[in-house]
Amino acid sequence: MAGARVKVTLINHTENPDRICAAAAQSCYSEKGATELFEATSDDKARKMIEKVVGMGHLSVVEHAHFTFSVEEVSRSLTHQLVRHRIASYSQQSQRYVGMEKADYVFPPTIDRDPEASAIYAKAMDDAWEAYRALALKVPKEDARYVLPNACHTNITLTMNARELWHLFRLRCCKRAQWEIRLMAWMMLIEARKVAPILFSDAGPGCFRGACPEGEYSCGRPYDKTALPTEKDLFEMSDSSDE
Repeated sequence: MAGARVKVTLINHTENPDRICAAAAQSCYSEKGATELFEATSDDKARKMIEKVVGMGHLSVVEHAHFTFSVEEVSRSLTHQLVRHRIASYSQQSQRYVGMEKADYVFPPTIDRDPEASAIYAKAMDDAWEAYRALALKVPKEDARYVLPNACHTNITLTMNARELWHLFRLRCCKRAQWEIRLMAWMMLIEARKVAPILFSDAGPGCFRGACPEGEYSCGRPYDKTALPTEKDLFEMSDSSDE
């Protein structure tokens, strides 16, 4: 499917993230240290503790859990949005050192569905890549890259703590988010829930936790928080016109 080639892999994370954050939260109210509290914390106790402190707005305790994702075959349009989440660490594929030999780029579904728009877009991409290859024979790649479009593929590695991931999911899983980064955010949320089901049990777009925060811009169609979308749903979502 055009445009829907996002690949998301959770490649590392804090071990026992739910229990680590719960132990940290308990240590604020206990004479015991986090070591002893961690050993005594069951999943049920972790759930109750996290729900309590997060419900009180004490979100600093979930910053103790970190998650590292590899995000591949996305556009630089997506990564320009992603790096606005500043409480994170990023390592992105460099166009200075990696030659863009192959014309590999994201083809937005809305353009792909329109034959005339598709033809215009494809020609623009072909012209840009032809210019890049010609320039790369004469000047350094770091200068030739100036003609490359936002659409060209890139890979990025990112590390965020659970608190910043909550923030990312609230904004980017929303139906008003741009389609490609929305697809990435949902894929990240699904992976994060596998290893930290307590921390991310209530994570997602703003409508997961009450009234839509988008005000007059609300889509009026809240997600069903009882079930995350399947992989098939995600790629159908990327081909929607919600954006």
